[in-house]
Amino acid sequence: MPKIDNKKFYTSAIEMYGTTAKGVNWHSASSQKLRFKILLEFLPKDMQQFTLLDAGCGFGDLYPYLQKKNKEPKNYIGVDALQDMVAIASNNTGCEIILADLTKESIPQVDYVVCSGAMNTLEREETLEFIYHCYSAANKGFIFNILHGDEQSQTYNYLTTQDIKLIAKELEVEHLHLKDDYLESDITVGFFK
Repeated sequence: MPKIDNKKFYTSAIEMYGTTAKGVNWHSASSQKLRFKILLEFLPKDMQQFTLLDAGCGFGDLYPYLQKKNKEPKNYIGVDALQDMVAIASNNTGCEIILADLTKESIPQVDYVVCSGAMNTLEREETLEFIYHCYSAANKGFIFNILHGDEQSQTYNYLTTQDIKLIAKELEVEHLHLKDDYLESDITVGFFK
């Protein structure tokens, strides 16, 4: 299980790469956008009637992506555990960005909660708490991507399909949707109510 200092992990990436996809430790801007594309496939076509919370929003990069794809929600809220990310995302989006640790804190109720990559460096118990808080806050569904497989890493967190199904069962998820054919070792998951 990962045992890293998240603040140092992201602060050093920002210092090295600035406010780019690599600055939030994505492999590339294209892999970040591909993950965003898949997340959007799980959301309704017309997002203007729904509220959306971006858990672990980083620089808020999802928001302009939603705008470009004409999927802007009725209301967008970002949440991140690092003050630097909150400040940058607030400036980049002009939206409400909340400082909160989703492994420990609840978040506002919204229609949909999405998370792209923010759980990849958490420990197993932290991941479960993060998922619990996000799913509890979602009136309609929680959609997230995470590293997929049974690899053991000191930096990254992987979930197997079986892990995901067990979590869904514990949370009494009504509809589970999985997609894992877009990037090696990555999966997008929809927990819908």
